[in-house]
Amino acid sequence: MSYVRNPGQVRMRELLTSGKRFNLVYGGSRSGKTFELVGTIVERALIAPESRHLIVRHEGSAARRAIVKGTWPEVCKARWPAMPYDWNGEFGYFQLPNKSQVWIGGLNDEKAMERILGNEYSTIYENEASEITYSAHNLLRTRLAATARTIEGEPLTQRMYTDLNPTVEQHWTYQLWFSGVDPLEQMPVEGAQYGAVVVNPEDNAANLSAEYLADLRSLPPAQRKRFYEGKFGSDDADALWRRAVIVRANETPDFARIVVAIDPAVSSNAGSDETGIVVCALDGAGNGYVLDDVSGRMKPEQWARQAIAAYDIWNADLIVGEVNQGGDMVENTIRAVRHGVPFKAVRASRGKYTRAEPLAALYERRKVFHVGEFPALESQMCSFKPDMDRKKAGYSPDRVDALVWGLTELFPGITRGHVEMPGKAAARKKFANSGWLAA
Repeated sequence: MSYVRNPGQVRMRELLTSGKRFNLVYGGSRSGKTFELVGTIVERALIAPESRHLIVRHEGSAARRAIVKGTWPEVCKARWPAMPYDWNGEFGYFQLPNKSQVWIGGLNDEKAMERILGNEYSTIYENEASEITYSAHNLLRTRLAATARTIEGEPLTQRMYTDLNPTVEQHWTYQLWFSGVDPLEQMPVEGAQYGAVVVNPEDNAANLSAEYLADLRSLPPAQRKRFYEGKFGSDDADALWRRAVIVRANETPDFARIVVAIDPAVSSNAGSDETGIVVCALDGAGNGYVLDDVSGRMKPEQWARQAIAAYDIWNADLIVGEVNQGGDMVENTIRAVRHGVPFKAVRASRGKYTRAEPLAALYERRKVFHVGEFPALESQMCSFKPDMDRKKAGYSPDRVDALVWGLTELFPGITRGHVEMPGKAAARKKFANSGWLAA
């Protein structure tokens, strides 16, 4: 039986053969985006012997699970069932019979990325780009430089594919493909090089259950818009933060204080909340900085090690941890990993929104800067409302909680209407966050 594209994949095919260098495929869940894009890369690899291509996600483990073990074998079985291929697990690439290679990697896998970024590629596919930063996107663009020729001797065009379930209009993908501007410089981009297409679950209805589609249609409005309708959303008008007030720092100054803040989850099961771990700093002029967000769903020992690793990497002064739910367990867990690390327990006596309000005001006054991009944290910030219902939202704003604890430690006088400077005598020089992963 020959491979038959669904209506959305037919539209994708029209885009992917239209001559655009940068191609965005966005839309709802289970619409066939990844299947068609992986198949297109295999096709390009087959028509150009000894060519090299890349499929990348934010998480290396997710790339291996979803692409290497999932989509790749399914695509090959459906479209090229007789084609042999080899997986090189040491370096992370598939090799085809014509010696073409398709590399698979994760942006968070430093060792793998050292190997991956040492190559140039004819095709780069950013899978699930809602989790990929604009800085990483730009770095990947520099590797879209390989020259290859097709079987007929013609040059193989260089192509970049990007897909995602759409997030908000402030996301870098929307800015590039629809606003037509560079997200950082706000300068126009060359629009003729950019093309986009939307595909949604209804396009793939023949391969999905009626129950699944009905479930997507019954999602809360924001989730329905993203996962069923495949539409970009605006920041919530009632949210405490707006993306317009999140300013990136072009340079890192000397810092007077650096703290690691933890908002621990009480469990680490599949549906559990995340443990928020955010690194914040204060310079000598009284400006705050967000340096890192290493939050995630972790067991107690894991988040303790993660927090201490951040403490070491950033040469921090203190770890701050909320103890409302965990009590002494939070400090004891930290001490079990490293007994002598400076730790301060903090306890919430007011609601989350009330604690966050004065800190959001600092953002409005351009007193807090982000050193790089933190998509998950910033999405929580821009959907954080006074009437937020954790159960309806489906998550707890643990990254925001950690951010609030970190900045509260650095701005202890803010609730009294002024900012108290830290008592440290001299600012220390913080080493620059090296490497492309910093951004």
